[in-house]
Amino acid sequence: MKPLPEPCSEHQKKSSDSAARGEMPSVEAKAAPGNTELSAESPAQLNGFTVPPSVTGAASQTQSHSPSHAPPLNIQPPREQWGGKYEFLLSCLGYCVGLGNVWRFPYLCYRNGGGVFLIPYFIMLFFTGMPLFLMELSLGQYGAAGPITVWKCCPLLKGIGIGMLCVSTLVCLYYNVIIAWTFYYLGNSFQSPLPWSCDASANAKFCNTTNTTISLSPSEEFWNDRVLGVRSSKGLHDPGPVRWELALCLLAAWVIIFLCMLKGIRSSGKVVYVTATFPYFVLIVLIIRGATLEGSLQGVAFYLTPVWERLANAQVWNDAASQIFYSLGIGVGGLLSMASYNKFDNNVIRDTLVITIGNCTTSFFAGFAIFSILGHMAWRKGVPVEKVADTGPGLAFVAYPEALALLPGSVFWAILFFLMLFMLGVDTLFGNMEGITTAVLDEFPQLRANVKHKTLFLGLLCFGFYLMGLLLVTDGGIYWFTLIDSFSTSFGLIIITLFMCLGISFFYGVNQFCQDIVDMICHCPPWCTKVLLYFKACWVFCTPFLLLFILTYIFIEMYRTSLHYGLYVFPLWGKALGVCMGTICCLQIPIWAIVAVCKESGTLKDRFQKAIQPLNSWRVNNLNSSTQEQRVEPERIDGPFTVNLTEVDFTAMAWESSEA
Repeated sequence: MKPLPEPCSEHQKKSSDSAARGEMPSVEAKAAPGNTELSAESPAQLNGFTVPPSVTGAASQTQSHSPSHAPPLNIQPPREQWGGKYEFLLSCLGYCVGLGNVWRFPYLCYRNGGGVFLIPYFIMLFFTGMPLFLMELSLGQYGAAGPITVWKCCPLLKGIGIGMLCVSTLVCLYYNVIIAWTFYYLGNSFQSPLPWSCDASANAKFCNTTNTTISLSPSEEFWNDRVLGVRSSKGLHDPGPVRWELALCLLAAWVIIFLCMLKGIRSSGKVVYVTATFPYFVLIVLIIRGATLEGSLQGVAFYLTPVWERLANAQVWNDAASQIFYSLGIGVGGLLSMASYNKFDNNVIRDTLVITIGNCTTSFFAGFAIFSILGHMAWRKGVPVEKVADTGPGLAFVAYPEALALLPGSVFWAILFFLMLFMLGVDTLFGNMEGITTAVLDEFPQLRANVKHKTLFLGLLCFGFYLMGLLLVTDGGIYWFTLIDSFSTSFGLIIITLFMCLGISFFYGVNQFCQDIVDMICHCPPWCTKVLLYFKACWVFCTPFLLLFILTYIFIEMYRTSLHYGLYVFPLWGKALGVCMGTICCLQIPIWAIVAVCKESGTLKDRFQKAIQPLNSWRVNNLNSSTQEQRVEPERIDGPFTVNLTEVDFTAMAWESSEA
């Protein structure tokens, strides 16, 4: 659809043959409230015909004597905007380059046979990650709305936005627990010697090279006993008491998130100048140090050498897709929300290429730091690389702390490293929370206008997340963490993104969507047009096909493989609970589609056709630039009766007027 503002002349080039191309008819936006000059100069229309000014002048004089009963105008508070294009770019980099690049990607490589995981990972990046990333950025920027309100472009698909919120809620619930673990490690890093190093007297039995009966390292012992307390729990059914040290760390993490959310997007755009560059400095130091350790080449070889048999396992492809969505933040509403604060003419294609390639390169880069340390740990224990650490997020909290303990001035580097993890986690979680808050504030704009109500809403939201997160900081909390982590970004997220891709491509119209992107990029360079053709092919063919292929594999293997953490195998009821979490997210799509159809009138076919048409308010809230022109719909005269007039009637009316 045509937007209200027109940043460049391309908006005036919308062809009138959109119906012939299978696209939706254009709907002009109405005049902004209070803009009486524009509405007065526009011609009036009656039953689709233009009425001469002389006729409308007489009619308006007659109607001016009657009292006006116009409803009061509902003026919504203006939306914030990024201070500049680099703030948005760096904020998206900070949102994407997070804890997933440090602990999740190397962990998935470790679990799926090393270098073979890179093959499905980059396939998913180019054919699903990049196209869906561009789709979310473009949809949010063009609509200037959050994950729910943006579906004014196709009300039938409003359930996609609700499903995004459900997924984002699950991610926020367990993601901040990782930040709490990081905060706990950060507090313990101020001790000398480090409590997980061989220099600590309590770890002497683990560092005695003559004792071959103990295979645990000090960092593994610290993680399992001091942090998790997992040995005190029997499984998912036995969570045990809350570990109050972690509960306090979780509370501190949510307080910081609350304060960051109050500052808004303008201040957060300045912080990313540090949070987006500081991690690279620390990773370079770890890679240099890891390269000097004995056995590091063994770990790097395991990282890069593919085990081709693993490609036939559906879990590898599922993990690749989930990691792309998890790392890029696709399908959870954060990208939509951050892009909604963009200026209308921002180059989303350029931002997509820079952010996605930079994010995945960082993941690959961080893998060298992890696996060089794993190779050294394997050399010290005399075991293969695949047996040196437990699976799960503990890889970063086992391998990295041990690497830091081997560095000169280990206390200093431990503080820097865990401070880096803490900043990465807060920055990423801020984006996820922004998706939730933006969606609610767009649906209830009165909260945005009232600072006290907005503060109260954010406080209650963060406090609710904290109370639910207490289950994950119990002795058996790691089991619940693994359950939510495994199913929140699995088949449910893929189904949501699949419907988003199909809905935009076939209901809204892929040609119309591509034209919207060209309209936003005023002076679209030739390379952007060529790249857009590639994305168009992906949206229609490649991306839906790959997502359906992954879903088929997931559902086939879902009942064949068991979920486990270490030696613990999850019971059937636990796995069923995880499936229910993913199913609830997906069910939002048909539920809200039925609601949208029921709201319309006519036959079932008519209701469906109306439900996929954009609302008149689509894109009317983009009042970004004072230099942008505002298009006005011609004034319509509302008559008390239905009268069918022809051009002869208008000619006669004009002739009689001139005679008078």
